[in-house]
Amino acid sequence: MKLRFLSALTVLGILAFLESATFENHQKTPGYDLNSPDFSLVLPDTLREVSGVVCIDSATFACVQDENGIVFIYDFLKNQIKKQYSFNIDGDYEGITRIDKTLYVLRSDGMLYEISDYESPDFKLTSYATGVPARNNEGLCYDADHHRLLIASKGKIGKGPEYKDKRMIYGFDLNTKTLISEPVFDFNLQEIKQFAQKNNIKLPTRTKKHGEEAVAEPVLKFATSAICIHPITKKLYLLSAADHLLFIFDVGGNIEHLEVLNPVKFNKTEGITFLENGDMLVTNEAQDKKPTVLRFNYK
Repeated sequence: MKLRFLSALTVLGILAFLESATFENHQKTPGYDLNSPDFSLVLPDTLREVSGVVCIDSATFACVQDENGIVFIYDFLKNQIKKQYSFNIDGDYEGITRIDKTLYVLRSDGMLYEISDYESPDFKLTSYATGVPARNNEGLCYDADHHRLLIASKGKIGKGPEYKDKRMIYGFDLNTKTLISEPVFDFNLQEIKQFAQKNNIKLPTRTKKHGEEAVAEPVLKFATSAICIHPITKKLYLLSAADHLLFIFDVGGNIEHLEVLNPVKFNKTEGITFLENGDMLVTNEAQDKKPTVLRFNYK
């Protein structure tokens, strides 16, 4: 009994240390210290599976959570739900973005919901079958410079070896309300792995046999869980919760930055959004903890 008690204390001590310690990572995201949130909030259990978030103003954001056709308006200064709107039946809702008084919500199968004048009790709901080839899509954001929505596929868009290292982001034209035929961004996982190696960024590895020799290869799932365009730099920020990684790409889709995230603080990052001044909000699903929102002021 004594040995078990000491073991439990040791585990608790390690967890407490990890929670407070600075995560070792030499690649720092420009303008942010992701080791030290400027504030963090525990969200109510109603938002346990928060899966998409978009800022409305300097005090509130709109969010959706997996499985419920409800938009929640959250006051992150008062840390409380301000309003909520049921817009559709339950489903696997994964992303949300805003253009003035219109909200767009993404279902994982690529179905897009347009909620016009969302604050009105008589809001109008229009749905679009986008035709995104991937079955699982989680990232959604507004690209103001091109007046289009970006829809990020979480996984491969097809079967076969030719799709193994490919990940896509598609564009939804807001003038024609149709999917742009060619992907806006076409990412190659091998190129990203080479970027990580060149910049001494340590990815997890797995051992594979090549003939008689066992070789350690980097593992990169690149399972997009959230995307957003920075309001000042215009860079594309992309989160992969499965990898605990944050990526930054330029307007041409070239990788410029990669940061390994502390899995204690970023246990399951499912949402990212920016205030107009560049401050960043990141949301985490609960899993075995409480759902959280972390704010990082832009410096």
